[in-house]
Amino acid sequence: MSKNVLRIKKAVHSFLKELRSDPHRLPYMGDKHYCPICKTGVNHFRTIDYHLIEPADRYQMVYPMFSFETMNMFAYSCPRCYSNDRDRLYALYIEQRLAGTPDGKKYNLLDIAPSLLSGYLRAMPQLNYRSADLYNPADDKVDITDMNIYEDGRFDIFICSHVLEHIKDDMKAMRELRRVLKPGGWGIAMVPITNAIEETYENDAITTDADRWKYFGQDDHVRMYSKKGFVGNLEKAGFKVDQLGVDHFGRDVFDRHGIHPRSILYIVS
Repeated sequence: MSKNVLRIKKAVHSFLKELRSDPHRLPYMGDKHYCPICKTGVNHFRTIDYHLIEPADRYQMVYPMFSFETMNMFAYSCPRCYSNDRDRLYALYIEQRLAGTPDGKKYNLLDIAPSLLSGYLRAMPQLNYRSADLYNPADDKVDITDMNIYEDGRFDIFICSHVLEHIKDDMKAMRELRRVLKPGGWGIAMVPITNAIEETYENDAITTDADRWKYFGQDDHVRMYSKKGFVGNLEKAGFKVDQLGVDHFGRDVFDRHGIHPRSILYIVS
């Protein structure tokens, strides 16, 4: 039997073995796109799930769906690991930022309200990973507005993604994030942002699920952020804010990883 035939048989065997363990991957297999979290090549990412946006239509959300930053409705989740587009954006930046870390060097990272990105972060050799959440499983049970279990300057890095829109006193939470961040450290701070408004919208009279969907974009949100309002609050809390978009990463990189060119990554330091 020739070496070419042996290679083909080996490749077919490997393919069938992987397919048996992960059969849902078949319709998506390819190399057009790539998920940096599960290291998988795919022909396309999944569109956003119906249940995530149906209430916005039912309750007539007042903001245009396509006015939101960092949400790719047509390439939302990875078909293999289910990470969403913003998780993929974070992974791209973290790999870029930590590239060239000296062997043995470790950074302390705090992940607020951990997502599917958690496993990816725990596996990174450059990180001492710690998760925190008040209600859901995590390493520490912590209220982001009072993280007294952590001393000043405890962490080199933090990730606070889609948390602050749930917090009544978001300024207090931002100041706590600033307190626990080591001098010279940095963080990923992200919230839903619509470019349809100039000022962040808050209204204590809005309390029903229907009205919160209509004016805040979700039934457990307490405000709708504008870009100006979000950046302004971060700066008031003592952060320097960098906004990284397609000009920083490159259009080809965004396309390959299913990230919309309207996406912006907010890095605070």
